[in-house]
Amino acid sequence: MEFNIQFSGGLRVDAITDKGRVIGTDQDPEFGGEGSAPEPYTLFMASLGTCAGVYVLKFCKSHDLPVEGIHLVQRSTYDEQKRRMASFDIEVHVPASFPEKYRKALARSANLCAVKKTILDPPDFEVTTVVD
Repeated sequence: MEFNIQFSGGLRVDAITDKGRVIGTDQDPEFGGEGSAPEPYTLFMASLGTCAGVYVLKFCKSHDLPVEGIHLVQRSTYDEQKRRMASFDIEVHVPASFPEKYRKALARSANLCAVKKTILDPPDFEVTTVVD
């Protein structure tokens, strides 16, 4: 997958996917931006919960289970010393009518999130400067 990262004015930085989709980011006004879009780190954190949500949704669809009333809550704790997130907690909330026999499996499906797997076994990174 390839992204074309472009500067769109102020502190706005957009990522254009190889399918032409634009993912906009901006900094909050308190950090010099306009707050016109989520900050990059916010998108990163949201990718954890939304990825888990995709797996929950697919599990429900594959078992013909209703998704009405299901939602996820993601919380994180910040380590001031390391200046990064220290932990994430994702809760899968289901209505009382959701079959009990599927509740643990639903949490296990959320745990399959590919974003989480990438964090647990991080890829290599390389940044270079290219002269056009």
